[in-house]
Order: sequence, then structure tokens, then C-alpha cells
Amino acid sequence: MDPVRILNQSFNLPLGKLTFSPSIFQAGAIVFLLFLLVLTMAQFRRHLLGWSFKGGLFGLFFGFLFALILEGFLIIGGKTAFTEILGWENAPKPILAALEAGRSKLVGVLGVTDEIPTSNAQATPKEEVVSRFQSLPPDEAESVRRMICAP
Repeated sequence: MDPVRILNQSFNLPLGKLTFSPSIFQAGAIVFLLFLLVLTMAQFRRHLLGWSFKGGLFGLFFGFLFALILEGFLIIGGKTAFTEILGWENAPKPILAALEAGRSKLVGVLGVTDEIPTSNAQATPKEEVVSRFQSLPPDEAESVRRMICAP
């Protein structure tokens, strides 16, 4: 028999309702290429892990340093990343006491003289705005009403 004819013979490969009929050469090429793909992926994974561990300690150090600096600025301002993420306006008393103790210690260590003022989240400016609106002359009050209410 001719070897080319043998390699070009096809066989039926049923997969559920589908039936494929590749030649022996095509099936062998697919198996070989899948083997190379798995081998290449394993080598890439091995090298990728080696590369990531070499720079991992360096990145971990600078990430930790950046987080400390950012948290320090937030504590000086009277907030923390934890309370900002949770959106607490009035944190529980033990947490506020710990934050204030850490803040005062950090301010003392850094020697900060100009502190960032705490936010006025508890103050509601509604009354002030209403009183100023009511003190406007009628023509200005009507123009403000048109600016706000008109589409």
C-alpha cells in the first residue's frame, strides 16, 4: 500500500449528534499540536511564576508603603480609609476613640501644626438657604425659582 493513501484515509469520530471524519494525518497533527500547546502553556506558567516572585517582594514593599502614607494623610484629616469606604458619618465610640488616639499620636510624631479641618457632615445648610431665599426681593426670588423649576 501507498503511505500517502494510508495517511489520507479518514475515519468516523462520533461526538454526540455530530460526526467528524478527519484523515489519519489530520488527527495526528491535531494531537501533536495539542501536546505542544499544553507543553508551551506549562513552560509559560513556570516562567511567569518565576518572574512574578522576583518582583513580588519589591511591589509588596512599595504597596505597603503607599498604603501607610495614604492612611496617614487620611488620619490627619480625621478620617480613615475604612470609615470612608463604609461611609460612616458617625462611627461607634470605641472606633472614634481609637481613631482620635492614632490621629493625635501621628500629628505629634509628624509635628503637623496646620491640621486639616474636620468635615461638617452633621451641619445641614437647609435652614440657611431657605432664610436667604426668603430674604430676596420678589423679582430676584422669581428668577431663582425659574432657574430651578423651569425645564
